[in-house]
Amino acid sequence: MKRRTFVKGSAGITTGLTLAGCMGGSGDGEETETTETTEASETTGDGTTPEETASEGLDVEEPLVIGSDIPYPPFEYRKENGDLTGFDVSIAQAVFKEEMGLDYEFKKTGFDTIIPSLNNGNFRLIMSAMTIKPERAEKVDFSDPYFTAYQTVAILKNGEIGKLDDLKGKTVAVQKGTTGEGAAEQLKKDFDGNLTIDSYDQITGAFNALLNNQAVAVVNDNTVNAKYVNEQDSVVFLEGEGEAAEQGKNAPPYLTLTVEEYGIAFRKDDDEFRKKVNEALAAIKESGRYDEIYAEYFESSSN
Repeated sequence: MKRRTFVKGSAGITTGLTLAGCMGGSGDGEETETTETTEASETTGDGTTPEETASEGLDVEEPLVIGSDIPYPPFEYRKENGDLTGFDVSIAQAVFKEEMGLDYEFKKTGFDTIIPSLNNGNFRLIMSAMTIKPERAEKVDFSDPYFTAYQTVAILKNGEIGKLDDLKGKTVAVQKGTTGEGAAEQLKKDFDGNLTIDSYDQITGAFNALLNNQAVAVVNDNTVNAKYVNEQDSVVFLEGEGEAAEQGKNAPPYLTLTVEEYGIAFRKDDDEFRKKVNEALAAIKESGRYDEIYAEYFESSSN
């Protein structure tokens, strides 16, 4: 059952713990995936709701519906028991339930149509490892950045690729509509068109292509590539310096094609709610909860 809650201003936001992510967006009739309180599973959690103060707060329909591309580990994916989990899911718990007192649920959707789906009203916001880009910012408004990522290249350990130029004339796999696809397209331009790009609806399809020798590399976010590197003995990062080192960032020990920031996406007419979410994001960073969640999902996946 839907209900409306008035979210209080910053003075009424409590200190919180947890995190969430950002992806999603598809048409009507998509599967809805709800998330539990502390376990981040598939039923919305209970808890106290801020008192209704229309003069102070915002009118929010509950459960808050979050568009997300699932699966996209480690940001949003299912455990063996079927529960929904991931960095974005944990952030959502921290920000929306623990900080803002809102029940919420994730709605599964395709990433390549996620922004039109948001603007069509299929969900209230997007949390789906979404990079803040100028062309996207023309269609949606973003929260403050909550995650830094790099586009990277995953290859077969005993394959024919040893450096970036070895990709010339070869086929790489990407996920449709992502900045990984954009990075591959830029690489194709750098190679004067001498690169074939195969785009898949889900990142799992791209990695299946790599493992089945239908592609020599996967171009994708470092943390997602790291999950496959850690789980598959035959998959490794392509090494070398790149954009992160050139920008003077704390570069990871593998080649980086881009440096990106993730944000939560909102419709253009949702500015007040976006401001409250930014306040909640700031609160979980200040409390140390953000660092706890980051360590849970990424500390062991940094190389």
